Amino acid sequence: MSEPASLSAPRGADAGLTPKQLADKYGLAVSGRRPSLVQYVRQLWARRHFIWAFATARLVAQYTDAKLGQIWQVVTPLLNCAVFYLVFGVILSNKDDFPYYIAWLCIGVFVFQFTQSAVQAGTRAISDNLGLIRALHFPRASLPIAFTVIQLQQLLISMVVLVVVVIANGIEPGRTWLLVAPALVLQSMFNTGVALIMARIGAKTSDISQLIPFAMRAWLYMSGVMYSIQDRIDNWPKWVQVVMTINPASVYMDLVRHAFAPIIYNKHEAHYQKLPAHLWTYGIGWAVVMLVIGFVFFWKAEEEYGRG
Repeated sequence: MSEPASLSAPRGADAGLTPKQLADKYGLAVSGRRPSLVQYVRQLWARRHFIWAFATARLVAQYTDAKLGQIWQVVTPLLNCAVFYLVFGVILSNKDDFPYYIAWLCIGVFVFQFTQSAVQAGTRAISDNLGLIRALHFPRASLPIAFTVIQLQQLLISMVVLVVVVIANGIEPGRTWLLVAPALVLQSMFNTGVALIMARIGAKTSDISQLIPFAMRAWLYMSGVMYSIQDRIDNWPKWVQVVMTINPASVYMDLVRHAFAPIIYNKHEAHYQKLPAHLWTYGIGWAVVMLVIGFVFFWKAEEEYGRG
């Protein structure tokens, strides 16, 4: 009686070859193998239209079930402004320090919410889209980048209302308003880098999404959204002052605030003052460093997303 054929080992000319040698012989490659960094960038660029279309579709669908629809994109930050104005402006009297406190506050809320939403969306970018990841082959970085684009689209819609608020608060349009665009470009680069980092962490540790709201709330209070941080840290240790000065959230808020209103206010006087050049240096530095680190950090684990 003949022995049953073994399917576990190659026979004939392939006998004795290791799996790697067999793969090399027949031109086989690992499924989902991570491409080189340059190839990965090219793949992402080739799918730029997919990223934009995916972001736009998700943005439209986000408020489909709400009666007010897309209006909530504007109403939500305005409601936050109203609450912060009541608590910090009226009750704690911070509005007395700034003649244009409403505009100053709304700019801070809108700009900070851009980063906050990008971080929170990036954390869930992989874990909430496992079905798409396992069904289709595409650069996984497309997802956190697309979610950052969603937040940018929301911000651009909200900026129309923000401009109305700024003008209604008595600030006249000027040439410095053109600086809002490069400031938001730099913040978008920074947000993308952070979102990529959080996407990889969130893909491995889903519980991180439960901690992010607390971390973002602490960042909110330490960034001078509702009050001026610089007026409160003069007597703090030098290293703390440095950390607070280079805080990226504060940097991007100051850049946009100065672009809309290039006037330095305090409770005694209001006068024009040139924005310190180091803020633009910090803004560019944070944008480039975080984008590069975030992209490489995410790319390193490209083969692992959607598995297990």
